[in-house]
Amino acid sequence: MASLLTARQSLLSSMTKSRALSSTLTLTTPRLDEIKHRLPSLEAAVRPIRAPREALLEVGAHIDRAVGPAAAVLKVFDAVHGLERPLLSGDGPAGDLPGFLDVLARLEEALKFLSENAGLAVQWLDDIVDYLSDNSLADPRFISQLTITLSSLKSDSCSEPLDGGLLNAALDRLESEFSCLLSANSAPLPLQTPNRSSDQPAIPIAPPPIPTPTIQKLSSILDRLSANDRLSNCISAYVSIRGTNLHTCLTALGTDYLTSPSDDSQTLGPHVQIWARHLEFLVKHLLESESKLISQLFGKLHPADSASCFADVASQAGILDFLKFGRAVSDAKKDPIKLLRLLEIFNALNKLRLDFNRLFGSKACADIQTRTRELIKKVVDGACEIFWELLTQVQLQRQVAPPSDGAVPRLISFITDYCNKLLSDEYKPDLTQVLVIQKSWKQEKFHERMFNDAILSIVKALELNFENWSKSYEDVNLGCVFMINTHYHFFKYLKGTKLGELLGDDWLREHEQYKDYYIAMFIRETWGKLPSLLSREGLLLFSGGRATARDLVKKRLKSFNESFDEMYQKQTNWLICDREMREKVSGLVVQSVVPVYRSYMQNYGPLVEQEGNKYVKYTAQGLERMLGGLFQNKPRRTQSFNLRPSNGKSNNNSPVSEIVNFENLLLQFGTLIEGGEDFLFWDFVCILFGIIGVFEVVDCKSELEGIEWKLFGVLIMLGNKDG
Repeated sequence: MASLLTARQSLLSSMTKSRALSSTLTLTTPRLDEIKHRLPSLEAAVRPIRAPREALLEVGAHIDRAVGPAAAVLKVFDAVHGLERPLLSGDGPAGDLPGFLDVLARLEEALKFLSENAGLAVQWLDDIVDYLSDNSLADPRFISQLTITLSSLKSDSCSEPLDGGLLNAALDRLESEFSCLLSANSAPLPLQTPNRSSDQPAIPIAPPPIPTPTIQKLSSILDRLSANDRLSNCISAYVSIRGTNLHTCLTALGTDYLTSPSDDSQTLGPHVQIWARHLEFLVKHLLESESKLISQLFGKLHPADSASCFADVASQAGILDFLKFGRAVSDAKKDPIKLLRLLEIFNALNKLRLDFNRLFGSKACADIQTRTRELIKKVVDGACEIFWELLTQVQLQRQVAPPSDGAVPRLISFITDYCNKLLSDEYKPDLTQVLVIQKSWKQEKFHERMFNDAILSIVKALELNFENWSKSYEDVNLGCVFMINTHYHFFKYLKGTKLGELLGDDWLREHEQYKDYYIAMFIRETWGKLPSLLSREGLLLFSGGRATARDLVKKRLKSFNESFDEMYQKQTNWLICDREMREKVSGLVVQSVVPVYRSYMQNYGPLVEQEGNKYVKYTAQGLERMLGGLFQNKPRRTQSFNLRPSNGKSNNNSPVSEIVNFENLLLQFGTLIEGGEDFLFWDFVCILFGIIGVFEVVDCKSELEGIEWKLFGVLIMLGNKDG
């Protein structure tokens, strides 16, 4: 029993202790949880204690080497952030370009330092993390977090700028300032005119050179942009601004002719001359100065970009339009005048040959080089083709009918004038050079005598032509007039000319002799026969009485009048072109007829006075006026050789030339009135005033002032005649 009680007492004591222990454990649980949470950090804290002694000794030096560069990088980052305000606020480069560039240079140095050291600092930090991890010197979770952070820094440094875009923003402002400076100094000057009343064309003026301080500013900007590989936008801006400026300068001169050139070589003449002046102005003044400016700004930075920039500026200025115009002229319809236009184009290009080679010699100007070579080839081939075909074209005109009035064919006057132009100092050097060039292309030699022989062959063909034409007239006497005109034209209008010098004095004298020969033949075969009709045979002794003498005088005057009227009527339509020669031939006609007629009428006129004007139709004075008015231009169209322009249409006579012809008509009417011709006065007045009305419509009043008194005199004579 006692042992049971002892056991019972022991059990109760154990239960009490258990309850106390349970209560104690319940109170200790939070502390255990806290210790559990603190154990990892405690473990990390005591880890170095467990690490090898060597690792613990080396970790400090590693950390110091990594933290030093990292701290320097952070300090530079703070400096970059401090540059943001002066670079992005205020007027920037427009207000203080040197200051702006200085700040930008500091930014570039900072970014250079960052680009060179930021990655290295991150790498050193990465190495420390690896060292801690390898030697279990830090909590793995801490090391994991550091690794993630360092990886993020590496990826950001590769994909995003270290300055957050500050440098690009600053460079954008520099590009904008470059465009503003260039635009402000690229305004073309207005054209200058000599004076308001002058008809001279405006004088082209090249844009003023950009001031040296401005060029220095532009160069400073380009240096910084080039250092950051940002030239492309500036080159594009330069091409746009300067190219537009040069194009505006040319447009102000009036270059509309470049866009739609005519197909008629005659019409193209003034345009080609203007084209040559404008092209020279563009190349020697505009593009020359532009090339120097581009070389100053871009040449030292990027020579290839400099050449490309100039090529683009030249194209935008319009150099290709000038070459297209030259090509259009070379493609125009083929005619003799086109040869002159081609030579003018060749002359302009040849003068600029050295300039073209210097300015457009780079690979960037390959398109301009190609088009220029193509144009020169077209010009040379086209000019040579026309020149060598001239002889054939003259020969083909041989079958064409000559002028119906015996005038000099237009072909002759045209070809002689044309050959003189080809021989002139204006065209011969260029034509000779063109012929030499084409021969060299064919591996052949050219001698100057080839050129002279070609001209002589053309003249010989002309001589054969007019000899053939003179034989085609049904009236031999009209053929004489034709030969007088032609031979005198050769003699007078070639004497003292380049063509005359080539043909020689003997050749010219030969034509003068032929002219005199045909004059003598014409007088002998026409008017020289009239005096024989006024024979005095049977009248000297009045052997048959006064009545017989009167009948003889009547008969001979009638025969004379009929022959005179027939001859005069026929020759009124004939023409001697040169005034001096016309007066000479008319004077010879008057001398061969009028003195004999005057003497005859003085001696035998009284025998037929009672017959009125039946037999005495003309006075000696009236006859002299009529004959003196022969061979003059008439206000009508005459058939002649007409070298039609390339559009196939003949040019109508101008109002001024019609007035000149009308003046000659008045002289003819006055002569006819004096000679006794009958006219309806008021019909004639109406016709004359109708013609004057037409002339006034075409604004030729000033030209009419010189003939108004002649018209008035004719009207008075008509009024007196008709009462």
